[in-house]
Amino acid sequence: MSVYSMTGYAAGQCAAGEPSTDASGSRLGVEIRAVNGRFLDLSLRLPEELRHAEPALRERVAARVRRGKVELRAWVEQRADGGLPAPSAAVLQRLSGLQEQVQAWLPQARGLSVAEALQLAQRSAGAALDWSAPLLALTERVLEDFNAARAREGARLQTMLRERVAALRALAAQAEPLIPQVVAQQRERFLQRFHEALGATPADPTALQERALAEAAAFAIRVDVAEELTRLQSHLSEIERLLQRGGEVGKRLDFLIQELHREANTLGAKSASLDLTRVSVDMKVLIEQMREQVQNLE
Repeated sequence: MSVYSMTGYAAGQCAAGEPSTDASGSRLGVEIRAVNGRFLDLSLRLPEELRHAEPALRERVAARVRRGKVELRAWVEQRADGGLPAPSAAVLQRLSGLQEQVQAWLPQARGLSVAEALQLAQRSAGAALDWSAPLLALTERVLEDFNAARAREGARLQTMLRERVAALRALAAQAEPLIPQVVAQQRERFLQRFHEALGATPADPTALQERALAEAAAFAIRVDVAEELTRLQSHLSEIERLLQRGGEVGKRLDFLIQELHREANTLGAKSASLDLTRVSVDMKVLIEQMREQVQNLE
């Protein structure tokens, strides 16, 4: 299953109807654009003649998109000659008959001008045209292109996340051997202090040695990050599993990124060497990059 980005764009146009029913030569246009958001926030921008299709449009978009701030805009584009086609004889006859009926009751009513007659004819043609079928068909086609664009962007983000997961695993592998080295070095320092104290004071050597070894053991426990590294590796495995599964993974990945950041912070807080501090800082940089990318995933 694909991983979708919440960012995408697609647009399309088509004839509003068949030539026999669409004498005006009008065209329908649909545009869909989206950016990231916590939930599905859908807004529609429709002209009056398309307003009746709003519930059906909302249903179709909600079936394809789960999260993001989505805007769907539809419009009717008139022909290049101003959208004033030559009216048919039947329409003109109908207008003439209506005008005669009105003037029979209102003799002082003025006759229709050419502009008024053309405008009424255009409205009549537009009202007779059923916009629903072409609008919904075009919206389905644009939604296909929209999701294809989101899938391409999602694949790119997926690749970047996998690269950073691999980099974090490499940093964790660097951190693992550093702790035993630091503990061994510190143990030597404690024992050196024991020998120095033994030469300077007549204290019981057994008690001094036990104290030095106890301090070394406490230090080893304090700086041990094996548990943090194990949890970090577990979170990375779960991220890889989610990316492999695909679908709606954005919220779960965002939670795992928070957990990764927590482990990296603890690693830095327990750091007892410059090398381990550097590893912690490098991890935080990678995790922050992952956070920015995950916020764009559905």
